[in-house]
Amino acid sequence: QVQLVESGGGLVQAGGSLRLSCAASGRTFSGYVMGWFRQAPGKEREFVAAISWSGGRTYYADSVKGRFTISRDNAKNTVYLQMNSLKPGDTAAYYCAAPRSGGVVVSRPAEYDYWGQGTQVTVSS
Repeated sequence: QVQLVESGGGLVQAGGSLRLSCAASGRTFSGYVMGWFRQAPGKEREFVAAISWSGGRTYYADSVKGRFTISRDNAKNTVYLQMNSLKPGDTAAYYCAAPRSGGVVVSRPAEYDYWGQGTQVTVSS
């Protein structure tokens, strides 16, 4: 059974930092892109960042570029999202996701087959 488990969310003041982790089990994801998405109350799920299987290519939403960094450790089957200079607008539930196969459009939620349960990030002003 494939499982993605996020951790590291919490409450932080504006300008602060958090590091999210996503531990995968049930299969190896080392050959596939991994993504982070977020969803605020009343809004659609939106793309945050993605990383290629090797870690050599990273993709970011314009809203987080320069503040967030995605990375992965394939030996640990874990993906990370370092979030710096957090803003109240970053408040959302954050989800990691993985596809069943390759060749996906990394920014589209529908391209991903496996999702974690989410971790809440709340940024106070």
